Amino acid sequence: MSMNDPLGDMLTRIRNAQMRRKSKVTTPGSRLRQHVLDVLQQGYIRGYSTTEFGNGRTEFEIELKYFDGAPVIREVKRVSKPGRRVYTAVDAMPKVANGLGVTIISTPKGVMADHAAREANVGGEVLCTVF
Repeated sequence: MSMNDPLGDMLTRIRNAQMRRKSKVTTPGSRLRQHVLDVLQQGYIRGYSTTEFGNGRTEFEIELKYFDGAPVIREVKRVSKPGRRVYTAVDAMPKVANGLGVTIISTPKGVMADHAAREANVGGEVLCTVF
């Protein structure tokens, strides 16, 4: 069965694992997911490791981060979906929780957090918000 929204699937797996207080969660690998995990590694997850199965199939094992028993990621929401893409210019880029959260954006210069996109002066597709 094909998957319509691989990034949404990964975010849902992270959300569900944190509700069950799991320390790790696995998800199929892709370049987009890897770039999003690189951004999340800046304070929202402990890290991730890649497992190669051959035939070009990979899997990520994501180590979730908790603080005083509560998940560090309070809310993760997919913004741009396969049925409705959302794009933004650099001057209209949304802030999450008055700057405490992060918006992950796919730009022509790569996938980056909103503060990095503002510094690089590029807009793009708003993938998700994390708080």
